[in-house]
Amino acid sequence: MKIVSIVGARPEFIQAWPVSQALNCNHQEVLVHTGQHYDYQMSQAFFDDLGLAPPDYNLGVGSGPHGKQTGEILARLEEILLEVKPDGVVVRGDTNSTLAGILAASKMHIPTAHIEAGERSYDRSMPEEINRLVADSLADMHFCASRTAVQQLAREGITRKVAWVGDVMLDAHTFFCEKTRTRNGLFAKLGIQPVRYNLVTVHRAATTDDPRRLENILNALREMNEVVVFPVHPRTRSVLSSMNIQLGERIKLIEPVGYLDMLALEESARVIATDSGGVQREAYFFRVPCLTLRDETEWKETVATGWNQLVGTKKEAILEAWHQIQIPAAHPPIFGDGTASEQIVKLLERELQ
Repeated sequence: MKIVSIVGARPEFIQAWPVSQALNCNHQEVLVHTGQHYDYQMSQAFFDDLGLAPPDYNLGVGSGPHGKQTGEILARLEEILLEVKPDGVVVRGDTNSTLAGILAASKMHIPTAHIEAGERSYDRSMPEEINRLVADSLADMHFCASRTAVQQLAREGITRKVAWVGDVMLDAHTFFCEKTRTRNGLFAKLGIQPVRYNLVTVHRAATTDDPRRLENILNALREMNEVVVFPVHPRTRSVLSSMNIQLGERIKLIEPVGYLDMLALEESARVIATDSGGVQREAYFFRVPCLTLRDETEWKETVATGWNQLVGTKKEAILEAWHQIQIPAAHPPIFGDGTASEQIVKLLERELQ
């Protein structure tokens, strides 16, 4: 079985690792990196940390408007699929790489599988939501990280070849989390101590494209009177550079970090605040309370269990939630048992061989 596996952004590199491990035992995986995330800290650092083999193809599309970026990936992918002639194509998540991958394969009548299918924010102003909807409408196989995703697909009339396998990010987390506990140099470098700092990430266009929303978040951080580590996404940094705001010494703006360092920072944080879907789940894996800096989330189970709160981007709401955080008593296995990748390969074998 020959599978073309498409990645392009940080979460997809993490999702790819366990599936690649399972696939390459008995099958051939052709890894295509679209280049959607292209600088070292957002791309190659993750390949290095995860030990992912260099991609078989790197399309090098870089950043750009949604239409241009998606179109470039689509055109270049078509040539590769014609050359490789795979038995199937795997896409994951909700990026422009996902959208272009599913379009290219579907137009060429190549069977497709969508990892992380069925997740919904129900906010169509988010480009990620459009990408998910299109990917799920075209995919031949749907591999769901949560039971809620299965139900949401059913409400849209998608019930064939749908499987709850759990979250492949949990597979990666289970394997790599032990390695994070040896990365003490990071804490010394930043001058922080475990559980005596908070972690913040902000990168979604809905936040960074509205300076007022970003400013509200920064003003909340300033008033917390606690240490905050803030790895700054390139998109966020470009906005920050144009803002005249003094954050003070407690807010530690740092460059984006690799996967293992990010896990280390997440595991030892007192609280995590983020607009990232991946970080919400990683916070849940580590049993660290999370505040989601959005008005909605795809990961509703994390909110239902009490480990995650939707706080939006208003300063007062962020501060109120931050000061009232409580640790829930229960931590149910909502993302499976850490064997999602093995289940996915078995299902691919059943459908494609």
